[in-house]
Amino acid sequence: MLYKEELIDAINKEIDLQKKFLEDEVIQTIYFGGGTPSLLEIKDCRLILDKIRKEFKVLRLAEITLEANPDDITKEKLFAWKEEGINRLSIGIQSFFEEDLKWMNRAHNSKHAVDSLHLATSAFDNISIDLIYGTPLLTDKMWQQNVDTAISLSIPHLSCYALTVEEKTPLHKQILLNRKENVDADKQARHFSQLMIALKREGYEHYEVSNFSLPGFRSKHNSSYWRGEKYLGLGPSAHSYNGVVRKWNIANNNKYITAINKGYVETETETLTQLQMLNEYIMISLRTMEGMDLELISKKWGADKIKKMDKKLSLFINNKLLVQQSKTVQ
Repeated sequence: MLYKEELIDAINKEIDLQKKFLEDEVIQTIYFGGGTPSLLEIKDCRLILDKIRKEFKVLRLAEITLEANPDDITKEKLFAWKEEGINRLSIGIQSFFEEDLKWMNRAHNSKHAVDSLHLATSAFDNISIDLIYGTPLLTDKMWQQNVDTAISLSIPHLSCYALTVEEKTPLHKQILLNRKENVDADKQARHFSQLMIALKREGYEHYEVSNFSLPGFRSKHNSSYWRGEKYLGLGPSAHSYNGVVRKWNIANNNKYITAINKGYVETETETLTQLQMLNEYIMISLRTMEGMDLELISKKWGADKIKKMDKKLSLFINNKLLVQQSKTVQ
């Protein structure tokens, strides 16, 4: 408990140290994520939010999201979060099937998953859930049931990801030892197709490769990343960006706390070149429904950049991998 209090205290001290990074920008979104923020006590959330509101200009109707695990959600917590100003929940459901959750080593079970959403929807309108597809035990029929369950519960936002196996992770090791089955790319493609068809039929916008929302329920926070807007991250491993400089805090909790208590934030930093900014814009914008704005590129990086891109763009367009509509490419 003492350790957690030290970390909360360090985050509040970091706010003082970092408050000039965004240069009086109005804060439009706040996101409690990474780790398990729903384990924070209400007083912890209050301390951080009060400090943010004191040191920054926070929009009155700012989107304030809390990531939560299904087994951490109670009726009492939901209403306490709401009272503190949290107005959006992102819940890590992953699957509604017991065997799938066990395979992924999730702490919650299928009953927790459904019960948590019944509770959450009784208190919050703006809810997002995470679902993972393409796992070895998840059949096409089961995946369709996962998507249909989310729809039946009137969840307005879904973030859906294909399971990826990263090298040097416990899962990767288990697969190498033939203790777990590897992922099947063809199955993942089928699941993605099922997902797009089902959600389009129900009126969801496929506004980013992995994100779907009913009209009016897009994630404002994540959308700001995809538009290349400025942001400030607080705490161990947190990333920040002010339009030119990107930096990220040290990951080790003890080293993070020690540095903060000495009056500085231990970070690594990179200053982006114009070419890096352009490449990042191209990569991120093509993930979104709006696509890449050619007029914006011309205005921000120069018309010559469009000319240099024309040959490659034509190749992708001719092969029907991209579509050009007026001044946008998707």
